[in-house]
Amino acid sequence: MALPTRPTASWMNTLDLPSRLFETSGNDYELYEEDQDFVLSLELPGFDPAEITVTWDDGVLNIAAEHEDETRGQQKTYHRRFRFPKKVSEEDIAASYRNGILEVRLPKVTGATVTGTEIPIET
Repeated sequence: MALPTRPTASWMNTLDLPSRLFETSGNDYELYEEDQDFVLSLELPGFDPAEITVTWDDGVLNIAAEHEDETRGQQKTYHRRFRFPKKVSEEDIAASYRNGILEVRLPKVTGATVTGTEIPIET
């Protein structure tokens, strides 16, 4: 059996698999710092705000969405996690959803950095 010689995208199309199954990252979001906030802008077209859940847990922002289209018999799900390198003021996190775009603002705690535990490197 010969190995494929074409780029992955072309030979994967012949397998009739969902196109997003093997993607390692997408460009459905933008994350940047603005003034004293982290701002996450995420494309979630076709969802109702009630179908989107945004949670914060110990430095990790979780976003999940689920939509069922009964007329087409389809279910659309989305889940993504974002870890933040600095402390965030949990009480002041705000989210808004307009025109298929979810925007989450996470205010940074000034001067705080999450350092974690340093792992020694053996030689």
